Amino acid sequence: MSKLMFITPRMTGGLSGGREPLSRLHFECLKDILGDQLVLHELEPHAARGLEAIAALRGHINGISRNTEQAVVARIRAESVERVYLDGSNLGRLARSIKRAHSKVEILVFFHNVEARFFAGALRQRPGLKPLGVLIANWNAERLAVRHADRLLVLNKRDSDGLVRLYDRAATDIVPMAIEDRRGGDEGVLAEARDYLLFVGGDFYANRAGILWFAREVAPHLSLDTWVVGTGMEALRPQLEQAPNMCVVGSVQALGAYYAGARAVIAPIFDGSGMKTKVAEALMFGKHIAGTTEAFCGYEQIARQAGWVCNSSEEFIATLKNLVPLPRFDPELRAIYERDYSRSALRLRLSAILA
Repeated sequence: MSKLMFITPRMTGGLSGGREPLSRLHFECLKDILGDQLVLHELEPHAARGLEAIAALRGHINGISRNTEQAVVARIRAESVERVYLDGSNLGRLARSIKRAHSKVEILVFFHNVEARFFAGALRQRPGLKPLGVLIANWNAERLAVRHADRLLVLNKRDSDGLVRLYDRAATDIVPMAIEDRRGGDEGVLAEARDYLLFVGGDFYANRAGILWFAREVAPHLSLDTWVVGTGMEALRPQLEQAPNMCVVGSVQALGAYYAGARAVIAPIFDGSGMKTKVAEALMFGKHIAGTTEAFCGYEQIARQAGWVCNSSEEFIATLKNLVPLPRFDPELRAIYERDYSRSALRLRLSAILA
């Protein structure tokens, strides 16, 4: 196969959030397929200040500057790269630079989200000049990605439809969420835990809004405890634990035991873009999920088998108050993960695209 350059913000190896683990998994699957025909080029993101902030509005974000554009273009020429895989539509400024310098290089862009849609939601939650600037910067970068890329890879049909509405171009390929298998089979159950529901998610706007709503509107009507696990969620402890059956765990080293002991997983998410990592992760651990239509976006075909779609407090309460005894681990849900959202599933999809 022809040589491909994978361009991404620097991958630290951490597992916080959903974006970096997905970036790493895409890279590793491409490495499996291409071997030494894959070239990695990592960018060094930094906070924009002064004139840099003005440049950011024009697409110089996530480590992109005039110098990095020139370096990427030069490396493509020096290493005879024929394809470029941009890990994120916010790298659109690079798409333009590469296409101008190397018109025959094929550019593939993977959309973790429709970034303009994602940051518009963040702006609605926390209005201000900085969120507005972030939205404008990402919209400009994403617009360049759509205009100059040869192939647009998105997580689901909704994101493709969003590209049509915003930029008048549909995606060329749908590549659903995938996560690396982190279930060891020997997680065990937390010995001191009572029966509980589990919410997993880091500190970003849709997770904050969703779990605060759940604590206010749903949790007081349940006999089950709800545990909240996720990086940065400790900041919400004073608000969430006003409900007597809410428990904020916050950051943890490993999720296995928390999933293993949970009666079910909840995903009260009402906004966002892309696909929710927490749903694929619950399937990986063989857990049933009570989530909103938004949480199951991209998972529609398996939603009824995976759990329950709940979009109101009444629906969540009725579902969670009347849970029938469920297995701690459901092999049928695990099989869905392995078939559709695992490393091997992603590798097959990327192989087909590259072929």
